[in-house]
Amino acid sequence: MNLKILGTGTAVPSLRRLSSAYVLSTDSGRMLIDVGPSVVRRLLEAGYGVNDIDTIILSHFHVDHTADLSTFLFASNYGGPERQKPLTLAAGRGLRLFFRRLVRLYPWVVPNRYHLLIRVVNVKTRRLGPLSVRCSIMSHREESIGIRIEEKGKSIVFSGDTDYTPALADLAADADLLVVECAFPARKVTGHLNLEALLRIVRQANPRRVILSHLYPEWEGYDTPLAPPLVLGEDGMEIDL
Repeated sequence: MNLKILGTGTAVPSLRRLSSAYVLSTDSGRMLIDVGPSVVRRLLEAGYGVNDIDTIILSHFHVDHTADLSTFLFASNYGGPERQKPLTLAAGRGLRLFFRRLVRLYPWVVPNRYHLLIRVVNVKTRRLGPLSVRCSIMSHREESIGIRIEEKGKSIVFSGDTDYTPALADLAADADLLVVECAFPARKVTGHLNLEALLRIVRQANPRRVILSHLYPEWEGYDTPLAPPLVLGEDGMEIDL
């Protein structure tokens, strides 16, 4: 598995950090995890087009995680070679209603020549080709999910936005890589992790590597080194598992 970090930021506009988004390349195809503002352009900068993505997983429906979904689907119809291969769109509860409302606003996102599979995911483990995919409910919004993906004995976990929850520690147990929101170094905001809360998760889950993402501007002035296995995420990072 190869992970390309497209964005490590938030809803706060930033020239350094795009809203949180990630491309995971596996033997069974490429997944895009979250698709906030300008992610389609960032895909191009990373060397991918919309037709290179096989699956989109939304951690939840906030704008900074979904705004470019309409751009992605519109481009799949009209932005170049017209997409023909299937696309899977997955998210937590409410996905079908979310998509119906998106279509009311933008009827042009309905696929022209390809099949769009809508999958509402829950806490069950699923097979996606050679991948094992498991989701857990996170503590942010009612549809918020964390995602664990496994292939050939390697595992990567995406927390999405969340407050402290034992479900994340369970989902991330002994993972090779945990990509986790850590909104603030010190300040605690309901629905989000700070460094203290994240360290609690790490002690319980024991992941081998931890990439901090969904970083608010308060992190820009933070100069205290992070202790392993924690690493402050940066846009453009690439990790092979």
